[in-house]
Amino acid sequence: MKKLILVSVFTLVGLTAFGQESETAMAATEIMEVAQDGFEAIEIDKLPETVTAALTKSYPTAKIDKASVNDKMQYKLEVSLEDGTTGTLYADEDGNWIEL
Repeated sequence: MKKLILVSVFTLVGLTAFGQESETAMAATEIMEVAQDGFEAIEIDKLPETVTAALTKSYPTAKIDKASVNDKMQYKLEVSLEDGTTGTLYADEDGNWIEL
């Protein structure tokens, strides 16, 4: 008889634990573009001729998607190639490629 009561209690507790509604917290995702690297967006036609010439020499099939500049006159170029690959290149104002 004790076993029957004990099993009944465990079953009742087990079923009530699964019968509760769970509250799922969903976090809102907000996408913001923040200039953390110190670069400010510029128009592509504002790029120096030396930078665009270096790009066409090194990557003849590259197309500039976005351009940015920082206070040291270093340029950040987001480019895409004909085969669909994309990348980011950095150049100084003289058209030399730099690592950042």
